[in-house]
Amino acid sequence: MVAWFNKWLMISLLCGGIVSTTVVGPRIGPQPAATPAILHPLHLGVTETEHNAADQTLEISCKLFSDDFERILEKVYDRDIDLINPPDRAAVQAVINDYVRKHLSFKVDGKPITITCIGFEPDHEATYSYFQADGIKEVKKVEVTSTLMYDLFDDQTNIFHIKVNGKRKSSKLNYPARVTEISFP
Repeated sequence: MVAWFNKWLMISLLCGGIVSTTVVGPRIGPQPAATPAILHPLHLGVTETEHNAADQTLEISCKLFSDDFERILEKVYDRDIDLINPPDRAAVQAVINDYVRKHLSFKVDGKPITITCIGFEPDHEATYSYFQADGIKEVKKVEVTSTLMYDLFDDQTNIFHIKVNGKRKSSKLNYPARVTEISFP
């Protein structure tokens, strides 16, 4: 766990000093005794996007701290959310799909695309949610609009890695910035 956190911390420092001294408040809603909230001063999301030319899809994964993601989903949807051990996985996936689609959108070559949640999985302190857009034959420019976690943290940073034809480019948005664009000439 320490190695994982150190990796996140190093990434944040390399991305322009995004470490915050803001203290995270108490969790909203009931908290199981077996999973105490881990307070952390870092509010960071990472979105990986890859164009799969063979399948003509855009494959997207969003990585967010599980405790923060649960808090925002509980706040927005006014219900208990357990990403680690969901009692109704399909219902939680539907909530994730709704939240992410409202707060993350893409345009490929100037045209809006529709993303669909194909699953999610917890991984230690983070949760990955997976999305896909179909019918994407080629990609020359990707515009990302993101407000992921902005309704919870005013120091949120979202990093975007986009891979097209084996070439990876990255960008980041610090709250309140909402739009970034990456070109693949």
